[in-house]
Amino acid sequence: MPRVFIKTYGCQMNERDSEQVARMLMARGYQMTQSEHEADVVLLNTCSVRDMAEQKAIGKMGMMSRLRDARPHMVFGFLGCMAQSRGAELIRGLGHVDLVVGTQKFHRVADYVDEIFARRSQRSMDDPRFSIVDTGEEEGSQETIRDHVLAPEQATAFVSIMQGCDMHCTFCIVPSTRGRERSRGIAEIAREVRGLAARGVREVTLLGQIVNLYGRHEFPKKDGKSPFVQLIEAVHDIEGIERIRFTSPHPVGCREDLIQAFTRLPKLVEHIHLPLQSGSARILKAMHRTYTPGGYLALVDRIRAARADMAITTDVIVGFPGETDEDYAATRELMRRVRFDNAFIFRYSKRRETPAAALPGQVDEALKEARNQDLLAVVNEIARASNQALVGSTLQILCEGPSKTNAGRLMGRSRGNKIVLFEGGPRHIGRLFDVRITRATGFSLYGDAAIAG
Repeated sequence: MPRVFIKTYGCQMNERDSEQVARMLMARGYQMTQSEHEADVVLLNTCSVRDMAEQKAIGKMGMMSRLRDARPHMVFGFLGCMAQSRGAELIRGLGHVDLVVGTQKFHRVADYVDEIFARRSQRSMDDPRFSIVDTGEEEGSQETIRDHVLAPEQATAFVSIMQGCDMHCTFCIVPSTRGRERSRGIAEIAREVRGLAARGVREVTLLGQIVNLYGRHEFPKKDGKSPFVQLIEAVHDIEGIERIRFTSPHPVGCREDLIQAFTRLPKLVEHIHLPLQSGSARILKAMHRTYTPGGYLALVDRIRAARADMAITTDVIVGFPGETDEDYAATRELMRRVRFDNAFIFRYSKRRETPAAALPGQVDEALKEARNQDLLAVVNEIARASNQALVGSTLQILCEGPSKTNAGRLMGRSRGNKIVLFEGGPRHIGRLFDVRITRATGFSLYGDAAIAG
C-alpha cells in the first residue's frame, strides 16, 4: 500500500489534526513513514500564526518537488491553516502540489488522496495534472477530530474539544483560518477519553483555540458552572485518567468557577498557560485583548490565592505596531512581577487581512529582535531561579519516554509541567511515580527515581 509522510508545523491543535488524518489513512491501508524519500504521499499540515511558519512550509514543499522525478505518481498536499488562508494560490505557485485542504476538511483528506490516485490510474501521466482544493466550511466538522494513533505505552494524549475563535485579536489570523467557535458535546468528548483510558492513557490535554470558552454558544451554565468546568468534571470522573490539562485559555474566560476547580478536582494539575501578549494597557487595547495589565495581575493573584503552588506560563508578543520603549518596559516589568515559570516570546509578524497589519508605527525588525532577546534573558533568569528552588524536593512525574535530546535518558513532566530528566528503563515509561530532584539547569530538572523508591 502507499506510504504517507506527514510533517506538522505549529501548535498542539495541528498535531492533533495530523494524528486524525494519519488514523483515517491507516484505516484504509496506507502506511506511515518518517521519511519523505520513502513516501508516495507527502502532506504538510501548516501554520499561519507567523510568517516564518508559512515560509518554512512553502520552502519544504518547494524542495520536495524533485522527488517526483524518480516517483512521478507521488501526491503532494498542503493541509491546515495556511491551506485555508491561501487556497488555490498554493497550486498556482507550486505546480507539483495536488491537494489543498482547509481546517474544516481534515476528515476528507483520505477520500481526496484516494480520488487523486484513482484519477491517475485512469489517464496517461502526460495529461494535465488533476488537483483538489477544498477550503469550504462544513457544519459539524468539530466532531470529526476524535480518533487517535497511540504508540505502545503512550500515556498522554491531546483531545480536541472545539474549533475556531470569536475573539478577533487584531494581530491574529486564526478566526479567518479556523472559523467561528464550535464546540463538541460533553458526552462525546467523555466517550473519547474513556476509550483513551482503556488503551492506557493516563493524562489528557483538552485543546481549543480559546479552550476555557468551550461551549459558551451551545450549552447552558449549571449550578453556576460554565460548560468548560462541567466538561472538566466529566473527564475527572473517568476511571484510569490521572491528570487533566488544558490549553490555551484566555484571561477573560478564567472565572471563579474555573479557579475553584483547581482547588477541588485533584486530577486537574496545578498549571495554567495564561497568554499575556503585552504589559502595556495601550498595546493591549490596540490588540483588542479586552483586559488591562491591572486586571491580569489581579487574576494571577486570585489564582495563586487559590493554589499557591500553581505554575503559570504565558505568551508575549514584542514589537506590536506602535510599541514604544515605555510600552516594552511595562511588559518587562510585568514579567518580573508575575515571575512566570516559562514564557514563549514572539516577534510581531504581519498577517494579511488582520487589522494590525495596516496599523501605523510598524516596528523595525532589528528592534523587535533586540526586545525579543532581552525578554528571553528575563524569562531565563526567572526560570533558572524557579527550577533551582526545586532541587532537593520530590515531584510526581508521568514518564513519557526517552528524552528527545538524549535517548539515554528518560523524560517525564511534573504536575506543574516541569520537564524532568532521569536515568531509568522501560519499566518507568507510562507510569506515575515520585522523583527526587537532584539538580537544575535552565528549563530542565534532573532527578533520581531510585531515591524516591
